[in-house]
Amino acid sequence: MIEVFILAFALSMDAFAVSIGLGVKEKSDSGKLALQAAAFFGIFQAIMPFIGYVGGVGLTHYIQGYDTLIAFILLCFIGAKMIYEAFGENVEEEISLVSNKVLLMLAIATSIDAMAAGFSLHLLSVNIYLALMIIGSVTFFISILGVYIGQKGGAQFESQAEILGGVVLIMIAFKILLF
Repeated sequence: MIEVFILAFALSMDAFAVSIGLGVKEKSDSGKLALQAAAFFGIFQAIMPFIGYVGGVGLTHYIQGYDTLIAFILLCFIGAKMIYEAFGENVEEEISLVSNKVLLMLAIATSIDAMAAGFSLHLLSVNIYLALMIIGSVTFFISILGVYIGQKGGAQFESQAEILGGVVLIMIAFKILLF
């Protein structure tokens, strides 16, 4: 079960980085913004891995024997992508107004990686519903924290959060491959 918490933490780093950016951008009504961002990010971080999980289970018959390697490749790719994106431009800089539509688009964008990571959940032999609740809850609380850190001037943590999340995902990939 510890793997699920580590995976949840790693997957939440994209949402954390974006939440920091939202907090930096939107200084007024921090409580409302924090709850809105956390709700959007938490819900989508829970839904997308389920989609990946169902796809992985549906393909098990066809990829049996290769599923560990595929999970390894996917998690390494997602981790490397997060590290690469940490050095790029932040999407929050292009946003002029934080609305529900913007939060929805950001939630989808930050949770696409979680869908791919959901494929590996069946390899961890955990209760999928409990795992999804943990992933969604961790992301929810990490996103609230991100907004508040951003509002207190913590923009420098955005890139570090994404790098940390990427490194942790790569470490999980190696654990799945080697054990």
